Amino acid sequence: MVNLYAPQAIWGRELRHYRKAAGLTQGQLAQRIHFSESLISGVETGQLPASPEFAQVCDITLDTGGALQRLLDWRHGQQIPSWFGRWRDKEREAIALRSYEPLVFPGLLQTEGYAHVLLRGDEAAVAARLDRQAILTRESPRPPTLRCVIDEAVLYRPIGGPTVMKEQLEHLLAVITPRLSLQVLPHGMHPGLMGGFAIATLDGGSDVLYAETAVRGLTTSDQEDVIVAVERFDAIRSEALPMGMSIDLIQKAVEKWT
Repeated sequence: MVNLYAPQAIWGRELRHYRKAAGLTQGQLAQRIHFSESLISGVETGQLPASPEFAQVCDITLDTGGALQRLLDWRHGQQIPSWFGRWRDKEREAIALRSYEPLVFPGLLQTEGYAHVLLRGDEAAVAARLDRQAILTRESPRPPTLRCVIDEAVLYRPIGGPTVMKEQLEHLLAVITPRLSLQVLPHGMHPGLMGGFAIATLDGGSDVLYAETAVRGLTTSDQEDVIVAVERFDAIRSEALPMGMSIDLIQKAVEKWT
């Protein structure tokens, strides 16, 4: 149940106030700001947090004088990099996600302990990462399907030591369902050596690409880039172990870290 007096819920009510003052329905606002109606609904009811990018475009469209961005001050301790905000919003809107990770476990599947090590103890960053995972257990809209492929080396890369690694691997085994699959790409030469990336499929069928670089992640809907990424993901997944064999390999890795 949503806490009606939580800052997130209060912000959502402010958005609703400015939207109605502008004489717009949720659907009409969605068309103007190019965010989904379901996301707007989730934010207004306090079920989903607003990103700075979302607040900015709402401020401009609803002519609030920047009020909605200022009201996000309470989240300064939870800020994520600005370049990641656009992808996070698309991730929330997605009806399907595909992810390939050659170095670490996908952020949507990381345990608190594993994320804590990767983010060097930044509690606000850890909370923001765990907050992203709420899309996998939400009731409405329906959670996206998630198809993940990881390089075999990820199972054995010592992030945080045996206890953290064992907990992380056991978590992976626990979350696998028909809608959430995880496959392991064996050691060796393969199409995934270029780096990690993710693809979000939105309602209506369009795809958005998130690609990692040495300095930041890039989010793009450029069709040329998206087509290449989709083809590469298909090639990577075709060389990955089937689900059953992947689960067996993860279970063996658990024993290694025990």
